[in-house]
Amino acid sequence: MTQRSRLHVPNAPARPGDKPDFSYVRLSPAGAVPRPDVTAAVADIEELSTSLVRVLDDSHNAVGPWNPHLEPADLQVGLRHMVLTRAFDDRMQRIQRQGRISFYMKSTGEEAVAVAPGMALRPGDMLFPSYRNQGLYVVRGRSLTDLMCQCLSNTNDMCKGRQMPVMYHWAKGNIFSISGNLATQFPQAAGWAMAAAIKGEDHIAASWIGEGSTAEADFHYALTFASVYRAPVILNVVNNQWAISTFQGFAGGERGTFAARGPGYGMPGIRVDGNDFLAVHAATQWAAERARMSGGPTLIEHVTYRASAHSTSDDPSRYRPKDEWQAWPLGDPIVRLKKHLIALGEWSEDRHVALEKELEAHVTACWKEAVKYGTLSEGPSLDPATMFEDVYKHMPPHLARQREELRALRAIQPKNGSAEQQNLDEQAQSVAKEG
Repeated sequence: MTQRSRLHVPNAPARPGDKPDFSYVRLSPAGAVPRPDVTAAVADIEELSTSLVRVLDDSHNAVGPWNPHLEPADLQVGLRHMVLTRAFDDRMQRIQRQGRISFYMKSTGEEAVAVAPGMALRPGDMLFPSYRNQGLYVVRGRSLTDLMCQCLSNTNDMCKGRQMPVMYHWAKGNIFSISGNLATQFPQAAGWAMAAAIKGEDHIAASWIGEGSTAEADFHYALTFASVYRAPVILNVVNNQWAISTFQGFAGGERGTFAARGPGYGMPGIRVDGNDFLAVHAATQWAAERARMSGGPTLIEHVTYRASAHSTSDDPSRYRPKDEWQAWPLGDPIVRLKKHLIALGEWSEDRHVALEKELEAHVTACWKEAVKYGTLSEGPSLDPATMFEDVYKHMPPHLARQREELRALRAIQPKNGSAEQQNLDEQAQSVAKEG
């Protein structure tokens, strides 16, 4: 009888109604993975790409060679940044459900993946985030009011109403524009890092994508360029188990780790506990030091879990168990860092409750400030003439004429609701469409 090959289709270990099953997640004991010198040859450190770097043990103590030995004050800052990120996310989710913004994406459960690297890197380093890295803006001090205004597309919107909510940017803070097109930021980060090396700077670049995006061609382009030219860049793959409703096995996580793709391209791959603030901080420090010493790029896989829906347009109860987040074996990054500080005698439950209340009040105050610049239904509104800006270095004459015609129409201010106003609005819309 002739044997026929069979197509293998990856399958999530648990679906709605099933008991959560994370037996597929390969773990290493806290403190068990050796920390090599940053100058180590890639061939000698392949173990880093298949094991799991962990620092916090089950008793909430920092153990092993990857312990970054951060001061308690720095740990408290990290905890504050993560709690603020989650409070911001929770408020924006509620605001979206109230119909006051059109869309939102939370980072619940993934706060350490952004906050720890943000604190480990230097202010001059360039960040190329994905759409779930709110913590980077928090670490670098961007006003929450500014982020809220972008989600509202109001008169204080950094993107001038031209982008989806959460697609922030911040040139002053060295944070590149977020793109809804998956994986574009990886080759951009590699290119920026190459330019920094050409100019003789000591700044490096860092970028983040989800594990599903590793199936995109841009992922492979970035690794090729970064490896060949030894670009000083850290390429972070956030393996949160789900690419919207698609299990991580479809991107190749079933056959091997995502970090293992690093050595295949000639760069170190580090698989790290993404819910362990200390481990993520230490892995980023190691990769950054290697990059600054002309050691080239590092691929870091952050093993974490997306606790919330992919976005406000997603219903995860349709493709995974409702209680799966509670069963995640690596816990909650905020709870783990909180308990570590308590174990050190540097924190308490009372102080934590007080911090949450303080930051919730801060988020409320930021929202009250943001809506002063306009909402989706109430003014003030963006000037439509801004559509002519930021397109050409030197505006073509025909667009300049259309812009002036639009401004002339808007300069006439009859009473709202009048037939004359309606006619002018129609003319303005016609001019805008021509632009």
